[in-house]
Amino acid sequence: MTIFVKNKHTLIVDEFMFKCCIGKKGSTLKKREGDKKTPKGTYKIENLYYRKDRIKSPETNLKVVKITNKMGWCNDIRFPKKYNKQIKSDYKLKHEKLFRRDYKYNLLIPIKYNFKKPIIGRGSCIFIHLTKNYKPTAGCIALKEKDFLIMLKIINKNTKIKIF
Repeated sequence: MTIFVKNKHTLIVDEFMFKCCIGKKGSTLKKREGDKKTPKGTYKIENLYYRKDRIKSPETNLKVVKITNKMGWCNDIRFPKKYNKQIKSDYKLKHEKLFRRDYKYNLLIPIKYNFKKPIIGRGSCIFIHLTKNYKPTAGCIALKEKDFLIMLKIINKNTKIKIF
């Protein structure tokens, strides 16, 4: 199974076509940290992270991880061993908080871009997450909650995402 992001407005899963949004400056083969671009290519996906206090456990074949208020995702180029990994929130490290006040990370799937042996500065925190208004992201792919929940029923741990 492959999820296709054909353009900045369309995500295709199986026979479903969903409206989505991507990075504010489009997609690129030369992703850099903070460039507001979504990385082009084919990538594996990670686990589903979700906010138990806001959403009941979704129906999915992915491994499910409950987001706690101590969870973050490191985007700090000063810490190569932690860069682009899920971490315990630490004030010394720059990181993306997963336990947000807004709704965007109520459901979230990290895309395994720059993942196994991350290259510092090539980009981090590339997720599939939620949107309500389809405003461009900082480099992630965002869907409405109802579409995200449909996608979760179709995909599994072997699913890849292809971004054009």
